[in-house]
Amino acid sequence: MFDDGAHPLNSLGFAKAPKDTRVVVAMSGGVDSSVVAAQLAEEGYDVVGVTLQLYDHGAALAKKGACCAGRDIHDARRVAEEMGFPHYVLDYENIFQDAVIDEFADSYLAGATPVPCIRCNERVKFKDLLNTAKDLDADCMATGHYIQRVMGPNGPELHSAADPNRDQSYFLFSTTPEQLAYLRFPLGHLPSKDATRALAARYGLSVADKPDSQDICFVPNGNYAQVIEKLRPGAAEPGEIVDHNGNVLGTHKGVIHYTIGQRRGLGIGGLADPLYVVKLDVDNRQVVVGPKDMLATRTIPVREINWLGDEPFTSRDEWVLDVKVRSTRPPREAIIRPISETEAEVELAVAEEGVSPGQACVFYDPDSPRIYGGGWIWKGR
Repeated sequence: MFDDGAHPLNSLGFAKAPKDTRVVVAMSGGVDSSVVAAQLAEEGYDVVGVTLQLYDHGAALAKKGACCAGRDIHDARRVAEEMGFPHYVLDYENIFQDAVIDEFADSYLAGATPVPCIRCNERVKFKDLLNTAKDLDADCMATGHYIQRVMGPNGPELHSAADPNRDQSYFLFSTTPEQLAYLRFPLGHLPSKDATRALAARYGLSVADKPDSQDICFVPNGNYAQVIEKLRPGAAEPGEIVDHNGNVLGTHKGVIHYTIGQRRGLGIGGLADPLYVVKLDVDNRQVVVGPKDMLATRTIPVREINWLGDEPFTSRDEWVLDVKVRSTRPPREAIIRPISETEAEVELAVAEEGVSPGQACVFYDPDSPRIYGGGWIWKGR
């Protein structure tokens, strides 16, 4: 591959030697970003590793496997030492609190089911950290995300990872065209996580066998309610569990302990048919339950849309695309009707259960791995 001046493009797409190409690698301390940094260092790039301290070490150290905890900062620094490139730790605690944690707590209090990992990518890693990379005169920033950046006729496109089991497109839909121009994702083409670990072993990295993080980094053991009670004292006020007709079936210890679609742990046994949480009425402190069919939704209001198509979003009355309304579900056929450049109504071909405000609705090309952006599900007008 050559540029117009007949200089060969390096593996990151620049018409110069790797040693003259500076790349900032966002290092979480896990195996994925460590492999990215090691691979680029081995290829001769001018690598600078950066790890973010996102929250208090005292709390973080007690939790194994949390992203960017004290242990992870140590692991990232060790990889940098092993591969011989500089490594910096940046204190982003206040930024992370303002941009991610506070909204997470407030969203739960409002009866939504937020996805803080998306906001972290959007507001911290791909905004503040990306700007820091530019301040360091880096040509680009690389991460360990499993997603692909593909050059199309109109510029870089966002594509799903080669391994559907590792694909992180749901969490990266809000990446803007400007950010995409600067970002690189060297792992997106790999066939499996085993291939990543094999590379880690080949580079002799100390994190080669490190387990993947499973939980949201600042939520120990997946206990959302405990974190929200700490952030917002008095948030877990008790109330009633009612059916869709308003009949009181029991009591609860706080709306924040429940999510749309939940069936277990309601404490209202002895019923002939199982009941599910179908609505969280925060104003009246009520958890509304009903039969499973009440969870089915076909029409979804979406806002804060980030559009990655070649034509303007509002250039058509409707777009026929696939959408994913939860990270663990496959894309489904839908019609997307723009209301403005950042709002739309999404009509699903087949109803989905448990669609919840606060989750993302991500747009996929039905005929290719390309991602057309997406938006946030909300309660509507």
